[in-house]
Amino acid sequence: MIADLKPYPEYKESGLPWLQSVPSHWVIKRGKSYLTCVDQRSSTGKEELLTVSSARGVIPRKTAKVTMFKAESYVGYKLCWPGDLAINSLWAWAGGLGVSQHHGIISTAYSVYRSRPSAELNPRFLHELVRSSAFNWELQVRSKGIWISRLQLTDTAFLDAPIPLPPPDEQSAIVRFLDWANGRLERAIRAKRKVIALLHEQKQAIIHKAVTQGLDPNVPKKDSGIPWLGEIPAHWEVISLRMRYSVELGKMLDSKRITGRNPVPYLRNRDVQWDRILTDDLPIMDISDREIPRYTVKTGDLLVCEGGQVGRCAFWQGQLDTCGFQKALHRVRAMKLNRDYPRFFFYQMQLAEGLGVFASDGNENTIAHLPCDKFRSYRFPFAPFAEQKAIADKIDHDLLQFDFAIDRYEREITLLREYRTRLVADVVTGKLDVREAAARLPEEDVALAAEDVVDEVDEPEMEEAEVG
Repeated sequence: MIADLKPYPEYKESGLPWLQSVPSHWVIKRGKSYLTCVDQRSSTGKEELLTVSSARGVIPRKTAKVTMFKAESYVGYKLCWPGDLAINSLWAWAGGLGVSQHHGIISTAYSVYRSRPSAELNPRFLHELVRSSAFNWELQVRSKGIWISRLQLTDTAFLDAPIPLPPPDEQSAIVRFLDWANGRLERAIRAKRKVIALLHEQKQAIIHKAVTQGLDPNVPKKDSGIPWLGEIPAHWEVISLRMRYSVELGKMLDSKRITGRNPVPYLRNRDVQWDRILTDDLPIMDISDREIPRYTVKTGDLLVCEGGQVGRCAFWQGQLDTCGFQKALHRVRAMKLNRDYPRFFFYQMQLAEGLGVFASDGNENTIAHLPCDKFRSYRFPFAPFAEQKAIADKIDHDLLQFDFAIDRYEREITLLREYRTRLVADVVTGKLDVREAAARLPEEDVALAAEDVVDEVDEPEMEEAEVG
């Protein structure tokens, strides 16, 4: 059905770079013709706390991964109702906006817009339009600031943005079709994610067996004294990490002390993924000559996430001549390379993280962290050097087939997401006519699609203003 979609019979020029031609019967007006800014505040702070996700729009905060402490009081937070458009003014350019399906409260840093009584505006159509890749051009050029993380979209700038609008029945048809198409694509993505999860479970089982039992199943065992490890080969040593590896926490970023005299690119928590480090567009901090030995990395260093997905780690492979690391990362370096093989310890970290060894204490107001002293005190099993290397090499070999399969499924998911992004943009800007297709959709298919949720994706770090 999607492959059979065709353009509208007649178009007119919009004069907008991101829109170009538009169906001749569509109307283009400024946002202020359809929407008005509202600022109503909570007197109790007891309403459902909402947040804006770049992947899912406006959602209950309890369902989101928000790495911020909760405020002591939410009195004075902005109220939001179903059908209201909420925009994180600092992150509109990164997808931090959406039409709410919930009643609740949101940060005072957000803007809330409500449809005018005279506007024939379907809130679901508005949601798809303002979150589309096409409309993002407007959000980016209208957000102003010096730093990309400080670009702000004001109420005036947003309400002055042009909004193309088809007739009401056509808006409903577009929403109906996109619900169905998104549902099909999301089910396909979810199926691939389930396969990936199974592959990761099999990888974890291989790692668990190798780093706790070794390669010889007949070797005598002993109790490790560590609950998550259980029994280990009797000749292995169990000792605190500080006895075998040096652990250094990165430099705290202080924007007030940036002088530009000693600029060094540095790694952040999000730059360290499992077994790979991202070095594109690294930020800069001042690291003086005397600080270079302490706050920079060498080839072979293991970078471990102190927060976020605590314990996630990867090796620095010398991608840059000089590179620092922020306080959100630990640099782990073997004291004696003829005694310990860091790749073996990397797999121990992967096992420990998978078993939840570094998880928070369960307090919902506490964000999981791995303080340096606590990390150094963790006890791990250490085999003789030759055995460490043999185990790590065997794991590397055994996991290759799983990694290839996971990469393939991840690429397929990426292609499905890209296709969905293009499809939504083409439909909400009138490049494809879905009126007949929407009319032919069976009710049960549309209802089934409405039950699906957007698949999880990595999101940019967004800021929220907290009060109290």
